[in-house]
Amino acid sequence: MIWQTSRFELDVSRPRIMGIVNATPDSFSDGGRYFSKSDGLAGVFRLCEQLVQEGADLLDIGGESTRPGAPPVPLEEELARVLPVVRHAVTLGVPVSVDTYKAEVMRAVLDVGTDIINDVWALRQPGAVQAVAAHPACGVCLMHMHREPQTMQAAPMQGDVVPQVLSFLKQAALDLQGLGIQKSRIVLDPGVGFGKTVAQNFSLLARQQELLAAGYPLLAGWSRKSSLAAVCGSASQAVLHMDERQLPSVAAALLAVERGARIVRVHDVRATTLALKVWGAAS
Repeated sequence: MIWQTSRFELDVSRPRIMGIVNATPDSFSDGGRYFSKSDGLAGVFRLCEQLVQEGADLLDIGGESTRPGAPPVPLEEELARVLPVVRHAVTLGVPVSVDTYKAEVMRAVLDVGTDIINDVWALRQPGAVQAVAAHPACGVCLMHMHREPQTMQAAPMQGDVVPQVLSFLKQAALDLQGLGIQKSRIVLDPGVGFGKTVAQNFSLLARQQELLAAGYPLLAGWSRKSSLAAVCGSASQAVLHMDERQLPSVAAALLAVERGARIVRVHDVRATTLALKVWGAAS
């Protein structure tokens, strides 16, 4: 199974690790640890290099936080955050993805060598479909999100989310193919944590194989999500701190791979790499 991207034909017949690169000062997961006033973008450049050294098969760069309640970032600010990182990342020998929903950002990053557009809005924002359709070979990841980042957890989905997510993603992918985008360029993401309850998120994991019926490679993004903290807390500590979420995140990544995910999007690349080696030895 091949995921066609701008510069690479990525073999996803074995699980691939997508390392998360937050070029934001307000990320829910690292709080801008690598993007600081004192260090500027140099810290983000080093993070890209570190993740590749630790085993990342591809990098996913984002310049706007999509945590619940996060405010939108102006276009020029997102471009200023993302473009220098992309220019550095494309020299590291792995596919580079950019997490954005703005058509202007998509066009700009594709012009400097980005391989994949990863869109939490599944190309539903103005001009996004056209930006991707105009490119001859870039990969695209379509994610399911209920409502929008500012409101998605205030009123999460109702009922059985698995068939709803499957229906949405299948239609979004078919719409792209109708515009001439080859099926081999498309990957789907059920959007863990994006407008779903804890129980609904875990139903997506428990029944993940139902989502494979769409016929596309599946990306799973469980890393450091609040649903993991919710089930791992205790009476004395109801919520896990971010640094304590590594083990639950690796466990969720392994379960997702076991259930057919082809790409796992993670912060803790080294730990996930080691866990997948053990899984691979026993598979």
